[in-house]
Amino acid sequence: MKRRKFIKKAGIAVAGTSAFPYILPSGLLSAKTTAGYAEHVVFVLFAGGVRHQESVGKRYLADSQNAFAEDDLDVEGNIMYNMLDGEAPDRKIAYGTTIDGQTEGGQPIPRILGQTLQQQGTLFQEARSSTTSHFAGASALLSGNYQITQGLRDRPFNPTIFEYLRRHMGLAATDTWFIGNTIGSSVDLLNYSANTDYGWEYGANFLAPNTTFGESGEQFLAYAKDYHPDERSAIVEMRDFLNKSFITSGNPIPGIKNTEEERQDLKDFIDDIFARKNGQGAPLRMPPQSDIPDARTIGYACEVLQWFKPKFLSVNMSNVDACHGSFTNYIKALHRADHAIGHLWNVIQSTPGMADNTIMIVAPEHGRNLEPNILQDLNDWYAYDHSDENAQRSWCLMVGPEIEAGRVIGQEGNPIGNTAQCVLSIAEAFGIKQDVQGAGLLFSNQSLFDLM
Repeated sequence: MKRRKFIKKAGIAVAGTSAFPYILPSGLLSAKTTAGYAEHVVFVLFAGGVRHQESVGKRYLADSQNAFAEDDLDVEGNIMYNMLDGEAPDRKIAYGTTIDGQTEGGQPIPRILGQTLQQQGTLFQEARSSTTSHFAGASALLSGNYQITQGLRDRPFNPTIFEYLRRHMGLAATDTWFIGNTIGSSVDLLNYSANTDYGWEYGANFLAPNTTFGESGEQFLAYAKDYHPDERSAIVEMRDFLNKSFITSGNPIPGIKNTEEERQDLKDFIDDIFARKNGQGAPLRMPPQSDIPDARTIGYACEVLQWFKPKFLSVNMSNVDACHGSFTNYIKALHRADHAIGHLWNVIQSTPGMADNTIMIVAPEHGRNLEPNILQDLNDWYAYDHSDENAQRSWCLMVGPEIEAGRVIGQEGNPIGNTAQCVLSIAEAFGIKQDVQGAGLLFSNQSLFDLM
């Protein structure tokens, strides 16, 4: 543990006896006896299954294609150089600025960050994921528990970090956000759980921006009528009457409950995005290279950060899942995801109230197989699925206040950390670690801070 963290915790323990109690949304009385490390946390689900060899291993083609190629593909290099230390490959650059994944003549996308996130923070370079399933991996990142047996279209059985934060910190709905890459593949079910002690009353606002601000949104939302306040109140009254008339269970309809003020703020935000998307006002804060949906998802997440300055925001990515059928598209998506994360960190550090006061955590949901499947792409490179022990190799990168700079933890023969521990780490960053541990629903009662 770093010296300043020990001093901070020791001082808090003494001061905690005189801390004022506060009322939780559930009506429970609790005393907040610890202070967090930062006012904001951004959690990136670097999702879709990221193979260890091409990411933190920096092996590029050497451990994926060289053994199966007729020509020499023993090419190493770092294609995530905004996040990780190391130079880019010197040839066969199919992931950068070339068209259609050609391997000659292209260049990597220019770096965004002058100093890598690895240099600014702590890298758990050899962690583990205890699943090789997309949904179980994403669910574990957000709930801290591997819910292997649940159905794909079920909400997580155990509470999500959104619910822990809203219940035990009293956060508003607009203080907690889940930015999804899609409304399919059960992503839209991860903003709250089916747990009866937590559930929808403590859920996060969910936004799938590529849908909301895409073709469907342009058709149904962009030109929606702006009602006069008197008209709107009558509409809300009729909606509430109809809801009550058709409910037979006696229970309220599940859903995220924003206040009227929050709803107006949400409407203003949506109107602003559509206007700027259509050339009215400042350009949207998209990464310089935004040619894949993941990059645009990150861009819209930056807009949410700028507008709402939420306490906690999680954003999901998935384009690297192209690795099932195209290794070329996989490494292109991996390179662009790194580029987008660099852009995200720049926006955080240029946002008043969040700069130097935000912890960012980046972790994949799981890895990918050691051996390829039989599919080859336009470069005759083999694709990779996720089902073996190699697919449980993972990593986690943390940066921000109270995170030691330039530290690397874990080795191949000595893995340290599990991606499911991110939830308790976020709770500790906000000062509610004991509350979350007390629920007794975690894979591990250690946070990543405990392993530093």
